[in-house]
Amino acid sequence: MLTIDTSERRRRLARRHHLAGPSTSIVEAATANVGLHSSDPATVYLSARARVAEFSPSDLEFALYEAKTLLRFLGMRRTLFVVPIDLAEIVNAACTRALAPSQRRRVIKLVEDEEIATDGERWLAAVAERTLRTLGELGQATAKELSEVVPDLKTKYVDSQGATYGMSTRVLFLLATEGEIVRGQPRGTWRSTLYEWARIEDWSPGWDGGLDAESSRVALARRWLGAYGPGTVRDLQWWTGWGVRNTARALDSAGAVEVALDDGIGFVLGDDLEPVSDPDPWVAFLPALDATTMGWKERDWYCRPEYVQRLFDRNGNAGPTVWVDGRIVGGWAQRPDAAIVYEIFEKTGAASSARIEREAATIQTWLGDTIVIPRFRTPLEKRLSE
Repeated sequence: MLTIDTSERRRRLARRHHLAGPSTSIVEAATANVGLHSSDPATVYLSARARVAEFSPSDLEFALYEAKTLLRFLGMRRTLFVVPIDLAEIVNAACTRALAPSQRRRVIKLVEDEEIATDGERWLAAVAERTLRTLGELGQATAKELSEVVPDLKTKYVDSQGATYGMSTRVLFLLATEGEIVRGQPRGTWRSTLYEWARIEDWSPGWDGGLDAESSRVALARRWLGAYGPGTVRDLQWWTGWGVRNTARALDSAGAVEVALDDGIGFVLGDDLEPVSDPDPWVAFLPALDATTMGWKERDWYCRPEYVQRLFDRNGNAGPTVWVDGRIVGGWAQRPDAAIVYEIFEKTGAASSARIEREAATIQTWLGDTIVIPRFRTPLEKRLSE
């Protein structure tokens, strides 16, 4: 059995995720990483900044909202990603569509339990139909704007934590999982979450929402292995949100082969067994929830276990991290005056320390007086930002 050691895994990460050498475009970077995280709206911009030469927010906005070569889409693990259109169709069939039946049952049950209507299924069908018709008429609209035309979306419910929400939250999420609508351009700055919604057929004419689920899981597994391999079964299962059976079948059908890792057994594509060359030394300041940091469940080979409590929250969400040559060595944050601050957990050597200082200055210049507060705050980020 071929052995792929930790050094080789770090070289692959560096080159394939465009961290050691920049990408030429945001579409190329999103493709290489099998999507960029976007649950926190600032993440995708900061992830692109770390990977794309001379990147500016307008580059991403052009790709998303004018050229529409990228799509912000609910994907793996019920998480928002920015992905190329062809990959979004695969993700929809492999991951997103499977969420819809249970989400529909939950909404129907909620409607009946909250006594919004005695027949939850009939209520939902009518509200969904009016919502889609309204979007067809308006083109794009926020949840608030839709609620003005479809008053049932304003109906309130109380969740298990005692918080009150409008039914627009549940109905729009369901329609997104069913592949009927997508998030369009947000109102405000690139840090905003006030998204407009649009019908997928209007936003992306030619959208194929009928791809086969099993073949799409195979296609997605192949893409993940090409970008993140070698990885373990547990890595792929966690990253996709699939069950054990679907994960095993996808790996087998993808032609994945076993390789020995320094700490167990992993998988790569059958035509991806040759080592990659050493990249030049590199440093990266990656944002919270970055695709690379969140790309594997078993992270000891790039993040020491003793760092996890400082860099991840209790739910496993990553905070901002500092990388040196394929491993996490610290974290960073912004103070209220917008200053970039960081903390390094280990000795990195004079050359790497100098590169860290230069990268901190680079991101400081790029952000200027813009302050980005992660949606999921971690212990180190909160302490550094005080």
